[in-house]
Amino acid sequence: MQKLRVVTAVAALLSSAALAQGVCGPSQLSLERRLRQLYLDLLGRPPTMDEYRFTQAKGAILEEDVRELMQREPFYGRMRTYHRALLRANISASIFVNADTRLATTTDGLRPLEIRGNPSSSLRGRNGVGCDHFLEQDNCNASHEDPQLEPPTKTCRDALGVPLPVSVDYSTDQYSCAQVMGASSCADAVTQGLVPDRHLYFCDMRRLSSGTLAPHVCLPSATNPLTAALTVEELDGQGRVVAFVNPAGGTLPRLDKCGLTLPLNGGVRGRYQPQRGCVQREGVVRNAATFWTSGPQVMCAIEAQARDLNPWTMESCETSRFLGDRSCGCGVGARRCEPGDASLHAARIASLNEEPLLIADSVLRRDEDYFSVLTTRRSFVNGTLSQLFRNAQSPTVWLTTAPAQPALVPDLPLEQRDTWVEYTRDAQASGVLTTPAWLYRFPTQRARVNQFWEAFLCKHFAPPAGTVVPPPEDSCNRENNLARRCGCSYCHATIEPTGAHWGRFGERNAQYLDPEVFPRLSARCRDCALAGDTTCNNECGNYVMQAFDGEGASSLGLLRTYLYRTPEEEPNIIAGPALLVERMLQTGDLERCAVKNVWQHLLGRPMTGEEERLYLKHLVSEFAANGHNLKHLMLRVVQTDAYRRVD
Repeated sequence: MQKLRVVTAVAALLSSAALAQGVCGPSQLSLERRLRQLYLDLLGRPPTMDEYRFTQAKGAILEEDVRELMQREPFYGRMRTYHRALLRANISASIFVNADTRLATTTDGLRPLEIRGNPSSSLRGRNGVGCDHFLEQDNCNASHEDPQLEPPTKTCRDALGVPLPVSVDYSTDQYSCAQVMGASSCADAVTQGLVPDRHLYFCDMRRLSSGTLAPHVCLPSATNPLTAALTVEELDGQGRVVAFVNPAGGTLPRLDKCGLTLPLNGGVRGRYQPQRGCVQREGVVRNAATFWTSGPQVMCAIEAQARDLNPWTMESCETSRFLGDRSCGCGVGARRCEPGDASLHAARIASLNEEPLLIADSVLRRDEDYFSVLTTRRSFVNGTLSQLFRNAQSPTVWLTTAPAQPALVPDLPLEQRDTWVEYTRDAQASGVLTTPAWLYRFPTQRARVNQFWEAFLCKHFAPPAGTVVPPPEDSCNRENNLARRCGCSYCHATIEPTGAHWGRFGERNAQYLDPEVFPRLSARCRDCALAGDTTCNNECGNYVMQAFDGEGASSLGLLRTYLYRTPEEEPNIIAGPALLVERMLQTGDLERCAVKNVWQHLLGRPMTGEEERLYLKHLVSEFAANGHNLKHLMLRVVQTDAYRRVD
């Protein structure tokens, strides 16, 4: 009833004003309707009754009244929404995560945290399996689950501390395993004649759903064409089967009995791989730590390792290869991994989405030059981003370079998600254009150029009308440089050199390619490319590793962003997006587009051709004369006849 009385009173006010002007009054909004329009556009709500009465008593809406509205918090909230749409600040669909780095909580045994997804294949021998939940790694001789498959004394770790398997099972990818009923162990099953003595090594003590161990006989699966061909039994001196062999050789020539010994990958010490057909599990450790919990945690021994390098090969654990390297683990505090649920991932996405909006908000609140949004080094972190940047967390999911030296990023506790602190980013930063939200949302140089063109220049890339592309057999269509290819050059002659401004930022990630770490030419990557190694152990993804034309052949080992660049374009790579903004300010396109964007925001439609003729030049001049103050521009727009006119 209270709401109904308010609506009725507002209607009465508007009706009385309309009557005072006549039924067919002027084309200008009445005072009350204009007030309502201003409140809705600037604050996102209609005026209250008191605000209506106050303005009626004053008899006019003055310039200072509009400026006062633009100092209220709801106005800044509306402008964050405006910039969210302008920047398309939403990377929820831009981050690929398959949960391989998430530590799941187990429910049996010692209940360790573990990775059980795709990495388990290269770590333990089968996708989806974890460690041995019932055996501590550093007390691995406390139990022998399969005495017939294990040595009398197991080695818990190798000479450099890498955890070794402490128990083994036959993989059901290659074997069919059937429980031996009525026996307590494999030796008991053989004694009772339930399992032939020759198959003793293929008797496997496996855990039931109750957690107890029971003997199973595991033989090559008859339903798998590869293992069904393993028809010959190879015996040892005691007449026991030690391998099943395919007499014709084939793709899978043999499967040996399982054990705890890990083969070396390529014969390289420290590069372990599981034995085919076997699930080789390590145990658990009790004193592990995670950055998202307090106190010691129980964790699988592989995941609990804190190394940054493989101690044998000195290969980095800071890339995705850590998931398949038995010596790496999740790092200090499990920083390379994540909690099992998706809450932290969602919090990171929400925080990174918010960062560019806070940058724009800070420029607006301080009445700074609006285009500082595109160039300022100022930014903000909450607890989520603070810990992400300071500790290089989840480096395979979030390939993100800290915007400043990690020690200079404000240190906030992880759980402080609603507390934001200002700081200054390194020299390569350029406003919202180098935030992870922008770099992930627009993952390639071309996408970044296209969005900049649309959002800040109000332009679109399209070939000229009537363009005719040469026939497919024309050699011009085989030109790899799109800036010169037939039909493509109309747009790409601009896109390619402009995209070079993001040339020191990785594609499909938010990594800054520091020249000290990523030189213009890498001799190592060049040598790998010449040798036919196009991945160079996953270290040369940012370099030209294959040649598709003569220029590519002479550019092997070159940072990809330099490929096809002219000497005039290379300064764009060094200077970054800030140089692009500086150049566009000289053309006046940034100012004109800002006026058009604000016009559409406030009037709900683009400028007409007639409105551009009447207002655009004047509004641009006012905008420039007032230091590109966006609030002043908005004030001038709401003072135009077009805004005050009834549509």
